[in-house]
Amino acid sequence: MKNWIITLALVPFMFACGSNQEEGTNEETPAADTATEAMVESSVGYFGDTISEEGAMSPADFLAAMEGKDSMQVKIATTINSCCQKKGCWMKLDMGEGNAEMRVRFKDYGFFVPMDSDGKQTIVEGFAFRDTTSIDDLKHYAQDAGKSEEEIAAITEPEVSLSFMANGVIVK
Repeated sequence: MKNWIITLALVPFMFACGSNQEEGTNEETPAADTATEAMVESSVGYFGDTISEEGAMSPADFLAAMEGKDSMQVKIATTINSCCQKKGCWMKLDMGEGNAEMRVRFKDYGFFVPMDSDGKQTIVEGFAFRDTTSIDDLKHYAQDAGKSEEEIAAITEPEVSLSFMANGVIVK
């Protein structure tokens, strides 16, 4: 008898959890992934943790603040010089001084930026640090960037540079 009472009590909930669609329509409620895909296609938006533009440093101010340090938490506003052309899993930022660039990767490989982000303005928030990039990694990054076989073969030494692990990115 108890089972029948429980079953009858659950029947209204089963109908309440049904489709939101009216009969005769083929429209579906957009999924959260649809909004993310639209944002990625438009190359503008927030990626990773939601961050604000407030307090973002210029590349020159960042480089001055980083002087003599191995690492620091920071928010930087600059231009995207290039990004991974396979899936947007890294990008290089313009650091101003000559051709200086800083490679940005994304925390826990948890998000990517649109592959057509080159030249766009960005704000990144996260952890900047001095890093040595191995020859194998440099060759891998060159492949991802679509470099020629000759350019990839010319990579013969590791690179010591500034790197960045972003927890949030804004692309404008």
